[in-house]
Amino acid sequence: MALPPKILIVGGGVFGLSTAQSLSKRHPASQITLIEASPTIPNPHGSSVDTSRIVRADYANAAYAKLADAAIQRWRSTEWGREGRYTQNGLLLVYPADSVSAKEYALKSYANVRRIEGDNVVFLPAKEDVLRVVPPYGENLDVAGGYVNWGSGWSDAAASVRFAKDQLEREGKVAFRTGHVERVLYDTSAPKPRATGVALADGTTITADLVVLATGAWSSKLVDLRGKAVATGQTLAYIRISDAEQRELENLPTILNFATGIFIIPPRNNLLKIARHAYGYRNPTTVPVPGAAGETMQVSLPEIGLPVPLEGEEAFRVALKQLLPRFADRPFADTRICWYTDTPKGDFIISYHPAYDGLFLATGGSGHAFKFFPVIGDKVVDAMEGSLDPELQKLWKWTESTMPVANADDLFDGDGSRSGDRSHILKDELAKTNKAGRGSVL
Repeated sequence: MALPPKILIVGGGVFGLSTAQSLSKRHPASQITLIEASPTIPNPHGSSVDTSRIVRADYANAAYAKLADAAIQRWRSTEWGREGRYTQNGLLLVYPADSVSAKEYALKSYANVRRIEGDNVVFLPAKEDVLRVVPPYGENLDVAGGYVNWGSGWSDAAASVRFAKDQLEREGKVAFRTGHVERVLYDTSAPKPRATGVALADGTTITADLVVLATGAWSSKLVDLRGKAVATGQTLAYIRISDAEQRELENLPTILNFATGIFIIPPRNNLLKIARHAYGYRNPTTVPVPGAAGETMQVSLPEIGLPVPLEGEEAFRVALKQLLPRFADRPFADTRICWYTDTPKGDFIISYHPAYDGLFLATGGSGHAFKFFPVIGDKVVDAMEGSLDPELQKLWKWTESTMPVANADDLFDGDGSRSGDRSHILKDELAKTNKAGRGSVL
């Protein structure tokens, strides 16, 4: 299917940059503009600005395992993975005895990735087998088993985003703009409204024949995604370690506990990262309903620059006592809240909006989209052209909520890899943190 001459991409993260790359190659006659709120890419408040993201084909869903395998081949053998942007250190997935769901996810994932990686994937039926793979980890490790996939690795997220941006700038086929998009503009003269561009916070507008929202956790401000996507804040922290500890840990596999969501990526530059892939914190915010004059809605939106609540820090301390006890009481060198765009089953939203012509969404990364960076743009453009694989089209299509809007967030179960409390509200947790701090002073 031919695409229109003027295409505007809103967002300069993984979805936005990869879509721009694919569009510029496959539709060179189109005028492509990418607008990003930050004057620098990567955006320092985005989700792909960290030192590391897990790159794995370890999925309980075979379609994602297959797509991840295609991405991994590019991380391994093309420019994407060079200059330290990709490290293949393996991934150790474990589960405790008391989590049936974590074990079930791990076993499905093992079966899928074993078909892809073969003997690179080794089943670990007991705790002692796990500890043989990661000898520095503690005897208090609460695991019943798991497996290790030596074909997985991790990528330097910020360096990879810079790489994609630099490639586009060298090719010169995409125009970059800086600005805060306040709303999508529509022509409402026809029975079905058509997106015609965007309005910026400074009062200027950008017109386009096709508007692509690749706006991640900020998407709910621009389009009504209640019941379809919710922004959740996920915690991560860094601990500074010695040269000797760096040498001891740097070549171990990444460890991920499906029951707690805690994972530790091997350290680089004397910083050990611990993070949590869980249900996260929500940040309810009242905003206008896009396209509905005078109506408001409450959705979770990112709030930047906030510290990790005490609840998150304590979860890291508990995990460290099991995993690496010697680090359990060390101060954190830095902490951060990273904002996911979660969908009910962890599937992306890569689809035209059914209510508006000329509006396309590429969002809903659900905390696992980064690894697909080298290939996801091609799939986005496939969806624009109407040629996306039926299996992926079914996963990523726009779906209607089956619950009342007020209860829509209750749908968000994820893909089976999440854990923890589902009711954490960020402002409440920060209030508890402040109260605890005042109590310790008194």
